Amino acid sequence: MQVADLARLSTRAFKTNPLRTWLTILGMGVGTGAVVVLVGLGFGLQQIILEQIVFGDSLLSLGVSATGAKNLSITDDVIQKFEENEYIEDAAPLARYPALITYKGLTGNVFIQGAEPAYLRYAGITASNGTAFVEEDIANGNEIMLSPAVLKLFGVEDPKAFIGQEVTFRLLVPDTENSELITEINIEKKYRVKGITKEEGVLNVLMMLPELKNYVGIEEYDRAQVKVVSNQFLALAEEELIKEGYRVTALSKTVEQASKIFQGIQVVLATFGGIALLVSAIGMFNTMTVTLLERTKEIGIMRTIGASPSDIKSLFVSESIVVGFLGGVSGIVMGVTLGFAVNIMLNIAASQFGGTSVNLFSFPVWFLLFIAIFSAVVGYLTGIFPARRASLLNPLDAIRYE
Repeated sequence: MQVADLARLSTRAFKTNPLRTWLTILGMGVGTGAVVVLVGLGFGLQQIILEQIVFGDSLLSLGVSATGAKNLSITDDVIQKFEENEYIEDAAPLARYPALITYKGLTGNVFIQGAEPAYLRYAGITASNGTAFVEEDIANGNEIMLSPAVLKLFGVEDPKAFIGQEVTFRLLVPDTENSELITEINIEKKYRVKGITKEEGVLNVLMMLPELKNYVGIEEYDRAQVKVVSNQFLALAEEELIKEGYRVTALSKTVEQASKIFQGIQVVLATFGGIALLVSAIGMFNTMTVTLLERTKEIGIMRTIGASPSDIKSLFVSESIVVGFLGGVSGIVMGVTLGFAVNIMLNIAASQFGGTSVNLFSFPVWFLLFIAIFSAVVGYLTGIFPARRASLLNPLDAIRYE
């Protein structure tokens, strides 16, 4: 049987039994749509969490802090020692001091963190509003970045409106010999807000490290971020630092663990959707079986005029593949439409209540292509048994069938 004839005959059901055919496709689409929506929810939740993490340099970096054991501390000499390690490409320190911030006569407690742009890249610190520090900002010490919690101190609800505002600081520096003694250093200059970080729940202010050194003689750093030469040396560099007594954290491990958790969530959600798809497949199998009984006499006629058993089998299999594929496409359309509709409603609600826009549902193209192909495979599997029965029918018995 020629391909053109096979295509024409396998789609004849859309003319002879259009209602039943489209209902079968719709039933298959509902099952496929359930899979698309539930797995799309899993992808969306994963994206919401992981988009907070900056990829690139941050995945090749390790956070290093002193544990207090072995009288360890992070100094300029230690930073230089880190950079001399064969597995480490660069090291960026961070200094941290309590301070008082003043804005329009209101004062609150914060922590001023002195760091250079390299530290922000390695630690994955970005700006949700405004812009983050870049290398050119090192020479310009008049700009700062604030965490969202600092804005709440002053009752500011719109982070964008705070960009460009000016604040002043008073540093509270503990005495090196007696930590109970606090020296207050009044910084006689105003700082312009350059950006708002994504660090929720912390009262942090980021300042260029050279600018902070103008007011404080920094002997020890709070922590450091080291960038490893390549991914294959991450474990080796981490092992060496831990042996020396440092506490080490790796963002790459956090990403890996989060990905594994969401893979499990997606499997669970896909299982629930698969149950709906299985029910739809059973309905499709029943439809193909009924179609076989209705067309028994037609099959007998086709056999007597020269159609081979393989032609009959190919005809039924192609019909089921077409129905399965169209069911998958309709399920994709229904699932994606529902997901995008929910995303739009959530974003409208978020904009009205001052929240952050998120996409609760995400549908990667490769996943939608997989669903379309998988639906065609399901159609093939549900149609192969009726097709085999049709190909084995005796032509004479089939002609006499009523």
